[in-house]
Amino acid sequence: MVTEGNHEVEALPVLEFAPFVAYNARWRMPHEESGSRSNLYYSFDAAGGAAHVVMLGSYVDFEEGSEQHAWLERDLAGVDRHRMPWLVVLLHAPWYNTNQAHQEEGEAMRAAMERLLYEARVDVVFSGHVHAYERFTRIYDNEADSRGPIYITIGDDGNREGLALEFIKDHKSAHLSVFQEASFGHGRLRIVNEKSAVWTWHRNDDAYATVRDEVWLESLASPKLVIATSGHHADEL
Repeated sequence: MVTEGNHEVEALPVLEFAPFVAYNARWRMPHEESGSRSNLYYSFDAAGGAAHVVMLGSYVDFEEGSEQHAWLERDLAGVDRHRMPWLVVLLHAPWYNTNQAHQEEGEAMRAAMERLLYEARVDVVFSGHVHAYERFTRIYDNEADSRGPIYITIGDDGNREGLALEFIKDHKSAHLSVFQEASFGHGRLRIVNEKSAVWTWHRNDDAYATVRDEVWLESLASPKLVIATSGHHADEL
């Protein structure tokens, strides 16, 4: 399953080309099955029905009153957390980001949609766009909040533009950022049971398998709304 990024827009306003033509032709996602009128945002169930995954479009109208906003509100309202204890969201442009690259590009979307995710008790939000890895604590509206999602930027799989090497030490969100590294890597979210899951970030630069960051999550569907965190920091090379 995929969601679109800025490189997939492919819009040429001067020539009046429609955006996302190639993307929509090549990547047909289950949007109709999830009640979405657009291939650019949709949802599906995973992990044997234990998780509901929402794929949002960073480059489609998302303001209150838009089709995407209304669809998201309906989709989240339809999730039965007793039957489906894990709620995961993916989007392209990160809402929280202390890297110098792409600063504030997700801010308008955050302002429009963050409340919906918070009220639905979304467990974790994954984003890309910034070519580095960063994990935040649970957040709502720029403050640490045990009832908000964990935010993870995992835009470090690599491309011709290279890595985003610089993080801003005195950024307003720096105190919320738990782990940052500008290295190529990949991540794995393993749902253990209805209450526990583990996220690991694997750095690809090493000659041997390296788990560079690890965090255990407790589902926010659980009556006990807390998170157990443990950043796993290997020695610097």
